[in-house]
Amino acid sequence: MQHPAVPDLSHTHTRPIHWVATATALAAVVALSSVLQPDAATAAQPHGTESKQAPAHAAPPDPGAVTFPLRCGPVDAVVEKKATGDLDGDGRPETAAVVHCDAPMGTPPDGVYVLTRADDGKPRVVATLVDPADRRTVTDFALRDGEIHATLLGYSSADVPSCCPDVTDEVKWQWKNGTFVRDTPSQARTV
Repeated sequence: MQHPAVPDLSHTHTRPIHWVATATALAAVVALSSVLQPDAATAAQPHGTESKQAPAHAAPPDPGAVTFPLRCGPVDAVVEKKATGDLDGDGRPETAAVVHCDAPMGTPPDGVYVLTRADDGKPRVVATLVDPADRRTVTDFALRDGEIHATLLGYSSADVPSCCPDVTDEVKWQWKNGTFVRDTPSQARTV
């Protein structure tokens, strides 16, 4: 009689009890991991350094909870785009929002607003970067390195039809000395 080269592994066949035991063990690990969480990370401040303490997990202001300084008549204001980040270096996130009236036809002009949280925790508008009265449409909107970047489409004169903006400006805003400062590179404007 010749013995097989591979030993008999008939005892290794899985049975339903094996799957039940595996599922029970996995559920125990998941439940235990949700109970045992590491402490929140903290950073020590150097001696003599005073700073405003921000909440550990401050949520950015919600543009849906704000009334924008925009007159839309019978239609609502729509938040078309938004970006969040710490714009003023205080450790708390702000929200920059592109907002326009929900017009049934045409392309309504956009407004760009910056939101922060008031002392009571409610979001509020603290800056208007683009006024809808300027008849601008905002494209390529982003927040990078604490700066708000946007492409603004506009009109060279009042005679240009609203359908066809003929001016493009690449702009950015940065928080400096307590206000948002607009920077437009000289080569960015095209007609």
